[in-house]
Amino acid sequence: MANKYKRILLKLSGEALLGTQGHGIDGDILTQYAEEIKSVQKEGVEVCVVIGGGNIFRGVKGATEGMDRVQGDYMGMLATMINSMALQDALEQQGVQTRLMSAIRMEAIAEPFIRRRAVRHLEKGRVVIFGAGTGNPYFTTDTAGALRAIEIEADVILKGTRVDGIYDSDPEKNDDAKKYDRITGDDVLKQRLSVMDLTAFTLCRENNTPIIVFNMNERGNFKKIVVDGEDEGTTVVWE
Repeated sequence: MANKYKRILLKLSGEALLGTQGHGIDGDILTQYAEEIKSVQKEGVEVCVVIGGGNIFRGVKGATEGMDRVQGDYMGMLATMINSMALQDALEQQGVQTRLMSAIRMEAIAEPFIRRRAVRHLEKGRVVIFGAGTGNPYFTTDTAGALRAIEIEADVILKGTRVDGIYDSDPEKNDDAKKYDRITGDDVLKQRLSVMDLTAFTLCRENNTPIIVFNMNERGNFKKIVVDGEDEGTTVVWE
């Protein structure tokens, strides 16, 4: 049976790497994510990843505490590189070939992002990790994920979270929260549901890129969606 998707972008939050720790990177979570990515990549799916840096530093939070916003955002981009390098190492320990590409030039640890080169790496079966966001302040890693997905013509963006989809209210605070299996982008905007920031969401809408929000911490979920085509999580579609 053919895989449901040929090329996908996985967006992970930096906070997800905290695991049960209060700071830094949980090695068990990192290994689990690497195993999940490997299970999809070995089925022939082309996988690229964008990961946030919120477990290490948040530019917006720094700005509210008196730091210059631009300086804080660049520090946040460097935090994403730390997480990207950690994920790269975890994947390579699983025997997965990877390439780390950075939006900010740092040749000692990563290739500069060049679209054609990224696509070639994917075609050769390598997992490509995009670090340092867009390389510009004032843009989140959600926006970086949407931008890279569109540039490399990914079939779908999968947003891995600790919640199993999109709800009409916060399921961690409201026991009666209703989960959507499928929702239009317009309804997300009307109800002001927090899926991605508005810039990222607008990019996806303009390019008709579907988004799937799912629980990445539930083992096997990633493969069920990408390879088996099961309806885990919530799919955001465009009318």
